[in-house]
Amino acid sequence: MTESGAAPEDEAPHCSRKDCRADAAWVLVWNNPKVHTPERRKTWVACDEHRAYLAEFLDKRGFLLETVPVADFEG
Repeated sequence: MTESGAAPEDEAPHCSRKDCRADAAWVLVWNNPKVHTPERRKTWVACDEHRAYLAEFLDKRGFLLETVPVADFEG
């Protein structure tokens, strides 16, 4: 970690699930239409174990736009 709290470019991102420190394998792209403009894209990252949990949380609220492998994400 850097002093700003951001992960260095060569370090894999960690899962966004609370208390999970596993390397992320997935990027969940989402948008809250009540708060964000339509073009705004927010992201969470997930390990294989928590992908479904985080995706379901976002999808139930109508926020989930897409899920892509970390290696394929261009953002």
